[in-house]
Amino acid sequence: MKRISILAGALIMALGLMSFTVDPPAKEIIKKADAKLRGETSIATLKMSIVRPSWTREMTMKSWSKGTEYSLILLTAPARDKGTAFLKREKEIWNWQPTIDRTIKLPPSMMMQSWMGSDFTNDDLVRESSIVEDYTHVLMGTEAVEGRPSYKIEMTPKPDAPVVWGKIIIWIDKEEYMQMKTEFYDEDGYLVNTMLGKAPKDFDGKLLPSRMEIIPADEEGHKTVIEYLNMEFDEPIKEQFFSIQNMKRVK
Repeated sequence: MKRISILAGALIMALGLMSFTVDPPAKEIIKKADAKLRGETSIATLKMSIVRPSWTREMTMKSWSKGTEYSLILLTAPARDKGTAFLKREKEIWNWQPTIDRTIKLPPSMMMQSWMGSDFTNDDLVRESSIVEDYTHVLMGTEAVEGRPSYKIEMTPKPDAPVVWGKIIIWIDKEEYMQMKTEFYDEDGYLVNTMLGKAPKDFDGKLLPSRMEIIPADEEGHKTVIEYLNMEFDEPIKEQFFSIQNMKRVK
C-alpha cells in the first residue's frame, strides 16, 4: 500500500508539472500578440523604405489606432506625398489625396493592391481583416526565429471572412509574444510575401520589433522596411478623431 501511495503521489506530481508546460491554445497566442501590438490605442511615428535593385525611396508617417475598428495613417514626407492620409473607420476605408483635393473610398477589390508603391498591401497597413476573429488557428509547433523560441501557428480564413490571403503562417515569440515572422500565401497555396520582425526595443514599456521587413517571394532584390521611431500606447483618443473631416486636416 505504501508503494502504491508513493507511485500515486509521483503520478500526481508529474501530471501537475505537465499542466505547467502545456502550450496555450493557438487563438489565445494570436490574441495576446495582437493585443500587445495594438493596445487600447496606439500612436506611432515611423519611416518606410522601399528598396529596389537600382533605387530606394523613403517616406515618413504618423499613425493612430483605436482597437481594431479605427486607424489613421498620415504621410509627412517626402513633400510630394505630404498630407496623404488613409482612414479605417469600422468597415470603411478611405484615402485622402490633397494634391488633387479628392477623397476615395477603397473597395474590397483594392485591398491586395500595393500601398504607396511598397511591398505592403492596403490590407497590411489598415488591416481590414482581423487575425483573431477571421481565421482559424492551428499550433504547428515551436521554432527559433532570430534566436528566440517561437510558436509556429497556421491561420486559415473562415468561410465568408473579409480576408485577402489564402493562408498565413506566423511565428510568435514565446516569452514576449512578439510577431517575429509571418508568411503570406495566396489562395493556391503559393508563398507571396515574408515579413520579418527585427531589432526588438522597448516602446512605452512593451518589447516589440522596431524594424519590420517584408520580402516578396518572386522578386529578387525587392523589399520594404518599416522602422518604428516612437510608439505610445493607451493614450485617450476619441472615436471622432477618426473622421473623414479630420483625415483632411490632421498633422
